[in-house]
Amino acid sequence: MRLGNVRGGARMSGPPTAMIDTGHAFVLIDYRTGRTELHSSMPAEHDGPVVRLDHRRRSWGTEEASTVLASQPARGLVWRVLCIPAIAATAAVLYCGPRRRRMRWLIALARLGRGLSPARTQHVHAAVTAVRAVSTNLPGRWACLEQSVAAALLLALVGRRAEWRHGVASDPVRLHAWIVGPDGRPVGEGPDIAAFTAVLTPDGLATPVRGFETEKTL
Repeated sequence: MRLGNVRGGARMSGPPTAMIDTGHAFVLIDYRTGRTELHSSMPAEHDGPVVRLDHRRRSWGTEEASTVLASQPARGLVWRVLCIPAIAATAAVLYCGPRRRRMRWLIALARLGRGLSPARTQHVHAAVTAVRAVSTNLPGRWACLEQSVAAALLLALVGRRAEWRHGVASDPVRLHAWIVGPDGRPVGEGPDIAAFTAVLTPDGLATPVRGFETEKTL
């Protein structure tokens, strides 16, 4: 898992619209509405931030892409009880209000704890595990985005900052959301997370972190 190299824009006051250059395609993500577009070339009208992924060789469909979150044992009764309000708030955003504002509000929830002290590794694992254990029994869509936002919100509710990430992988192009621990390592993810480059963090569009090699090659 890597952090993207951003041209233009850094910290965000509101959800941005970013263009991701994968090396063979351009992915436009409007983090205000959740709209995603795939382009074969850079749109002439785009003048916003451009996130350049490390160019990878094309696999021509010979690489497998996992789309199932790794299952984790349900443990930590206290954390599972604490995650109920976080899941409820996430569900309220998902199913109430205009659909075009859902992504904006989900990002707002994921960023609520950005001014708090970083969460410890064991707390991050407990939050992610609890949210997945509870949300898998709920109706509706509870995939990586919803679960990672709920886990980030849960940590904020207990007074800790979560390092939430939303990123892109190329070949094939796909999106994913996850949380990393204080050491920069993704929590509760399989080895396929190494294919993803982080685009958005609680502080805005991702930028390289010098000397933080665990963020670049996992």
